[in-house]
Amino acid sequence: MGEIHVMRDGLLPPGPPERRHLISITDLRKADVERLLGTARSFSRSLEREVKKLPTLRGRTIVNVFYESSTRTSSSFELAAKRLSADTMAIKAAGSSVDKGESLKDTILTLAAYDPDVIVMRHPHIGAPQLAARYCEAHIVNAGDGKHQHPTQALLDLFTIQEELGKIEGLHVAIVGDVLHSRVARSNIQGLTMMGARVTLVGPPSLIPRGIEAMGCEISTDIRSIAAADVVYVLRMQKERMQEGANYVPSLREYSARWGVTPERLRPGQKVMHPGPMNRGVEIDPRVADAADALIEIQVRAGLVVRMAVLYDLLTHGPVAVKELEPTEVA
Repeated sequence: MGEIHVMRDGLLPPGPPERRHLISITDLRKADVERLLGTARSFSRSLEREVKKLPTLRGRTIVNVFYESSTRTSSSFELAAKRLSADTMAIKAAGSSVDKGESLKDTILTLAAYDPDVIVMRHPHIGAPQLAARYCEAHIVNAGDGKHQHPTQALLDLFTIQEELGKIEGLHVAIVGDVLHSRVARSNIQGLTMMGARVTLVGPPSLIPRGIEAMGCEISTDIRSIAAADVVYVLRMQKERMQEGANYVPSLREYSARWGVTPERLRPGQKVMHPGPMNRGVEIDPRVADAADALIEIQVRAGLVVRMAVLYDLLTHGPVAVKELEPTEVA
């Protein structure tokens, strides 16, 4: 009988590639962000065609699981998947087995049985997307977990700034408002500083997290400091995440008077952004929200192409110029 030789690990064929997820901006390097923004730019050109649908992800299944209310994020992810010809399924906590007490783990195991390619998840608890990645073979995209991360919002904001101002590196962005409870703020700080922008957080001391300057940003409690920024990024008061009975500001009226972004506090030419939904008359004056320099509607449009790019990037081996892809009328 011949001898049996054990092959060394180094000579074994490569295993399947590690599953890629987008759970945090820190999952990305600068080169990854640049690639995603470039892919989104290609997709934005495809939307100018009469037939906007591309066959890129035909046969793939995207499941959107939203445990919190959402308009912009949920609708843009669903439309992004459909524009790429993927099959989609939407699950909302209200009206599902979650109402009957089903755990997140069991919900994920149920969805995993359908063999989806991507699960897009929004959840009120920090760490929910990581849990989903543990119990499912699908690629996981974090559409917001508590006050932790919202990476695709940061990417669409970077895309908006780059398209409107021509660059990100060297710009000064002031993020104003309730930073303490904002996942958007955390993701944007990481994304903007990674791409070479300067970030200043502006707001009352009670709504600025202690030690957040360790993320590479500056802090100001003077609303007048927004005048020095190229972009003013306005956050709403996250009342749904505030502890019951906690008084972070004396009243919304006083907050608006001291911290609201008004025309008088801006200089000509400053760009204004807001992730939505807006509380007009509280954190942002209606005249600012409707001004020509407001990029809020542009952010919404950017959300579609950026989320197309994210889905495409996770399910392929790198970007392909959209001009090489032919549109399809397949429903």
